[in-house]
Amino acid sequence: MIELLIGVVVTVLVGRYIIKGYSATGVLMAGGLLLLLISVLMGKSVLPASAKSTGWGLTDIVEYVKILLMSRGGDLGMMIMVLCGFAAYMTHIGANDVVVKLVSRPLKVINSPYLLMIAAYFVACLMSLAVSSATGLGVLLMATLFPVMVNVGISRGAAAAICASPAALILSPTSGDVVLAAQASQMKLVDFAFKVTLPISIAAIVSMAIAHFFWQRYIDRKENISHEMVEAKDIETNAPRLYAILPFTPIIGVLIFDGKWGPELHIITILVICMLLAAVCEFLRFFNAKTIYAGLDVAYKGMAEAFSSVVVLLVAAGVFAQGLSTIGFISGLIGLVQSFGSGALLIMLVLVVITMLAAMTTGSGNAPFYAFVELIPKLASQMGINPAYLAIPMLQASNLGRTISPVSGVVVAVAGMAKVSPFEVVKRTSVPVLVGLIVVVVATEILIPA
Repeated sequence: MIELLIGVVVTVLVGRYIIKGYSATGVLMAGGLLLLLISVLMGKSVLPASAKSTGWGLTDIVEYVKILLMSRGGDLGMMIMVLCGFAAYMTHIGANDVVVKLVSRPLKVINSPYLLMIAAYFVACLMSLAVSSATGLGVLLMATLFPVMVNVGISRGAAAAICASPAALILSPTSGDVVLAAQASQMKLVDFAFKVTLPISIAAIVSMAIAHFFWQRYIDRKENISHEMVEAKDIETNAPRLYAILPFTPIIGVLIFDGKWGPELHIITILVICMLLAAVCEFLRFFNAKTIYAGLDVAYKGMAEAFSSVVVLLVAAGVFAQGLSTIGFISGLIGLVQSFGSGALLIMLVLVVITMLAAMTTGSGNAPFYAFVELIPKLASQMGINPAYLAIPMLQASNLGRTISPVSGVVVAVAGMAKVSPFEVVKRTSVPVLVGLIVVVVATEILIPA
């Protein structure tokens, strides 16, 4: 229980100082290093099982920071940097302006940027079928849909919340956590994914879309954030209309090169192809290599800015999450769950709340679920409960909790690229996530026998 208390105290302190305006990167890093130091003093290992210890607990702490810098800077971080570079290049060549110019005309008839926002949310949810990583999907949407949403009158906070939300609910039937949940529920994967989980996810997604519409509009009006749709005649760009397709080529590429229609390519490979395609279009337009190279320099500078503002923040969030994990925060929560009484609905609600809290504090959707899913067969057997009745809301709660965590990869990355506070994104996603969670619990109670 002391581990759980330490985790809560440090988390509260971290949140307090970030809200007071301290650098989120510095506060998260300091909080994570403090937790790792306490873990070492308590005789706990701070490195993952796959990493070799340096021999000293104190140097293991720094070793873990190195591991994160190499992993997040080399894979996820590189993807974020290339996406930011791509977005900067699209702005430089005028492709984003062309998209806004074309979209603003039919949007005048609708006269509500919030409807476009909801349409973008549904598109983003469908994209989650192709991009399994929540953070990867978030930054892809930030590089493609975010500029369009902002330029047609949607506030930066609302647009960022839309980009952070699609992975809050499970749609992919082959993701690792769905497979594990199906095993814990003692059901065939196809039946579990399509007959049980998918209907609940769709109901929650529709509910979250409605909640986004009213919540984002409420916050914008409360904070006096004005919405001025960009008039098509006010946009000055010489870029050809054909350029309107360029900002969306990464999305098209992800759908094509998924291993079914064509070879399976990493998103970074797809982005490089998309940037080369845009550069070729620019060359055919100007026939001036010097202009093309100067334009690509804009993309490189965008990549560098992304490292300093987003990737380093992700490393700090990772250190904090590892500190919570090594000190025994998750195991403390598991012990708390086991101390509650019987009753199918009660135990389901307790598991949902605890899983949600664990996801919020650690910033991970998978880790809390993987930790708690081991309890499902045991609890279900002891209490005579249908294991699927416990597994499905826990599965959804872990991903919903990540979406309102200020230290989760997707929230940190989206906030960094939008140049807003992670807490602004969390504020924007909080009510839709709460609505989604309620729908998941109610739908589970209705559709799945206890």
